[in-house]
Amino acid sequence: MQHTTSHWDVVVVGGGPAGACTAGLLARKGRRVLVLEKERFPRYHVGESMITGMISVTDELGMTDRLEAEGFEHKPGLSLVWGKEHGLWDLKFKEAGPYAYSYHVDRDRFDEMLLDRAAELGATVRQEASVREPLMEGDRVCGVRYQHGGEMHDARASLVVDASGQARVVARRFSDVEWHQDLKNLAVWSYFTGCGSLPEDQHGNILVERNKDCSGWFWGIPLGEDRMSVGFVAPTEDVKIERGDLQGFFHNKLQETEIMRDLLDGSECVSEYRTARDWSYMAHDYYGPGWVSVGDASCFVDPLLSSGVCLGMLCSVPLADGIDRILDAPEKEARILERYAEGCRTFHQGITDYVLFFYEQERDKEDYFERAHSIANNPLFNSPRAGFVGLVSGIAGMETVFHMYDDEEAAAAP
Repeated sequence: MQHTTSHWDVVVVGGGPAGACTAGLLARKGRRVLVLEKERFPRYHVGESMITGMISVTDELGMTDRLEAEGFEHKPGLSLVWGKEHGLWDLKFKEAGPYAYSYHVDRDRFDEMLLDRAAELGATVRQEASVREPLMEGDRVCGVRYQHGGEMHDARASLVVDASGQARVVARRFSDVEWHQDLKNLAVWSYFTGCGSLPEDQHGNILVERNKDCSGWFWGIPLGEDRMSVGFVAPTEDVKIERGDLQGFFHNKLQETEIMRDLLDGSECVSEYRTARDWSYMAHDYYGPGWVSVGDASCFVDPLLSSGVCLGMLCSVPLADGIDRILDAPEKEARILERYAEGCRTFHQGITDYVLFFYEQERDKEDYFERAHSIANNPLFNSPRAGFVGLVSGIAGMETVFHMYDDEEAAAAP
């Protein structure tokens, strides 16, 4: 088997949103970037509902107008049947932050658009490329070995970014993860047409509805053309699926809802039922000599607040900025990556802590607002309700990640 060697500033393992954004931002800065993606895009992926925090990144990449032109369904906010409240309540993104709406996207197309944009900006993208192992010089990662097109290749680089999601292709060799024991959930979902809709003033909102005994919750994501992604999430230990009957389990739980049951009345299921274990975790280490992680390779947060893609995309901004600084001043690597890890870990921990609090169903919505406001801790949000919207939209996290290196810049100023 032929074996080749190439040299890059940065190798990014994984072409999903976090990896594509990191690569695109670095390539735009003139860095030589190789992206290795094990699959061939477009490919199916769940997680269609975006929050507005990610639009700051698509703005920076010159992608927001393209998302609009693609015709993705607008997502102006959230509709909830949650906590002690009786009935439906909702919030709008425009109540906090600069963006009136985000999008519900088909992830196969959305992810492909981001990866294509990284290539447009100058990154070299190789799909169906399987990373076998990191290359080492002592205890330092100096690249990766990968298989592509029936050949083995060594890609050497100053830094390797692990953006391979929950596979953690590089990071798992150097860092364990800490599982959140209270967030070990299982999801069952499918897709439906002929669905009903929320009240007119809530059109386009994601629906999040607990079932009547509060043992789990449903999502409902409108994807346009009368199509909806619908899933049920519950603690793994509480899920009992007889003889693998996902459909029967799903519909039994559906009868324990009010709004979601009505939305699906008379609808047609147009896809198989899928299932996945969403076990939330945080890596012990986000970086080491020659490598750093981003997105789900660093942390996976429960899907309750639709925050996963946004977290990865937002963290790609300080990561690309930090790597750009490191390439100019390699002696600053450890300090800059530590700053990146501290900032993103704080961001991730705040969202995780809030998700755990939000799962407490005995609370009034004002309790949820107050806690979110305290976590966001930002004078821009002048009320608890605004603090809640700021947190669940990802806008609150923008302050953390966009100003991660401000004090270092101040210290370096003459």
